[in-house]
Formats: sequence, C-alpha cells, structure tokens
Amino acid sequence: MSGMGDGYVGTAQDAVRIRRLEKQREAERRKIQELKTKSASAKDQPGLLQFGSSTSEILETAFKKETVGLVTREQYVEKRVNIQSKIEEEEKEKLQKQQQEEEELQLQKRKKRKIRGNSRLSFAEDIDNEPQEDEPHHKNFVMLLADNLEANRLRCGKLGKDPTVETSFLPDSEREAEEQAERERLRKQWLREQEQIRNEPLEITYSYWDGTGHRRVIQVRKGDSIGEFLRAVQQQLAPEFREIRTTSVENLLYVKEDLIIPHQHSFYELIVNKARGKSGPLFHFDVHEDVRTIADATIEKDESHAGKVVERHWYEKNKHIFPASRWEIYDPTKKWERYTIHGD
Repeated sequence: MSGMGDGYVGTAQDAVRIRRLEKQREAERRKIQELKTKSASAKDQPGLLQFGSSTSEILETAFKKETVGLVTREQYVEKRVNIQSKIEEEEKEKLQKQQQEEEELQLQKRKKRKIRGNSRLSFAEDIDNEPQEDEPHHKNFVMLLADNLEANRLRCGKLGKDPTVETSFLPDSEREAEEQAERERLRKQWLREQEQIRNEPLEITYSYWDGTGHRRVIQVRKGDSIGEFLRAVQQQLAPEFREIRTTSVENLLYVKEDLIIPHQHSFYELIVNKARGKSGPLFHFDVHEDVRTIADATIEKDESHAGKVVERHWYEKNKHIFPASRWEIYDPTKKWERYTIHGD
C-alpha cells in the first residue's frame, strides 16, 4: 500500500479513507494540469482576444507571429490591415452578442414584472420559474389567468371581501368621514336656525317704577341682552323723566318676576332655558293673567307680569320696603318649584 510504511498503525476504515483522499488529490492534479495546457494553447492563438490586454497589444502580438522572416513592404501592410480588420470584426461581434444578451435579459425581466403585477395567486412565482420550453402554452395560460382575475375584480369590486358579512362594528374610514360630514352639516344648520331665532322681533311690556308704575311697550330682538334692552328703554323714557336722562344704563335695573336680571343675560337665553322666577315665568314678556275658572294644582299657572325698570339709586333707598324687599339677583342654577307673590 502506497503512503504507508511498516510502522503504520490504524484500522481498515482509516486505510480506505486514506486511499480515497489520494485519489481525490490525483484527480485535482490532473485538472490543474489540463487547465495549464488549455491556457497555454489559448495564449498562442492570435485570432482570440486576450483577457486584460488592450487592442493594440493584441494587434502587435498577432502581427509579429504573422510576419516571421523577411517580407516585402506590400506584404507587411497587407498583413497588418488584414489582422486589424479581423480583430475589429471579432470585437464588433462580441459587442453585438453582449447587447443582444442584455436585451433578452431585460425583456425577460419585464415579462416577469408584468405577470407578477397582474397575478395575486400564491403560485405566481412557480409560474415564473417554470422552464421556457413550452413558451406559447405558458403565454396563453398567463393571459387567461390575468383575464380571469380582471373579470373577478370588476364583478366583486374589492377582492378579498364578502359583501354579505356584517361589518358595521369595524372601523371604516369612509363611513366615519360621511358621519363627520353629516354631523358638521347638522351643526351648521342648527346654528343657522338659532341665529334666525335670535333675529326674531320680541315685544316687551315693562313698567318704569319710581314708586308708581308707568307702563310702556317696546320692541327688541330675542338675541338682545338686558343691557341693550335698557339702553333702548332709556332712549324711550328720556323725554318724559329727567332722572332717566341724567343716569347711565349701568344704573338701570330690570326686575322680572321679583328677580333682578343682570345685564349680560339675553332674552334668547331666558326663552330657550324656560327660566322661572319667584312669581312667574321669565320667558313670557307680555302681560296676561290666569283666567281658569277651575283651580288645578297639578297644572302650572299661566300668568305673566310686566317687568319693572328701576333706577339703582331708588332701589338702594327703598329695598327694605315691599315690593323691593322681595327682589333678589337672578341665579340660573336656582330652581323655583312654585310661584309666590307675597313673603320672601
């Protein structure tokens, strides 16, 4: 046995493995020798382009081998022209072949992208990777598959959804956008309606009170505040009462149903909230009495009294005397369960 001396100690399996490795090394040596032989033979061929060499180097090498010995000038020029033409043709053919291969590669890539864009099936990649031996049948199958997918998309609208399934509880951006638009439309409509109500005319019967009553009627808007109402009252009463001409609007008070209503509140607020006073409703501004012939405690009295316009100096001077002793500041949070006309 080669490679093993008399002192070798090992099993039969080791000997088999050693022989196998020696055979592999021998085969590798032969391959290397064959490659060296091929490389040397290719280097000697003048018609082949050498990798890493320029065109001028290749031309000079081939020309030297063709012009061994003595040649005439005409032969020298002719051989050089022939060799140069041959090298240029080889380079041109090689360039054309590379361009053709690149075009074919790009065409195959475009076909694959088109197929993947049209198909959403899980085995689309398997279709792309199939051999191209049966190209016409492959194209027909892909076209048929794309037509079926397009038909399904047009018929169903959205792929992957069942229109019969209840989905109202799921988030839906389109539905939420429609609901938000509808809420915004209703909000604007309500604001327009409330603005129309504020601009409606309101006729108010009031009495200027200086110890005795001087009843008047004035018209304002429902959206006007108590301060704006008192300014209009001052203009109406100024020609008749000197104390009204010399005072300011801030020194006038409006008392309705025994409640002094602050200037910042509006008639619209009193009407909408159905505000109530100590002796009657604050949302009726005319004067009428309850004319029911039969008393019924379960039905609220339908009775309204004329509000009083009072000068602040007179109120401070007489607030301990009836009826000013019953008056108190209006508080929207305070509820009056029943109406009274006497007492606190």
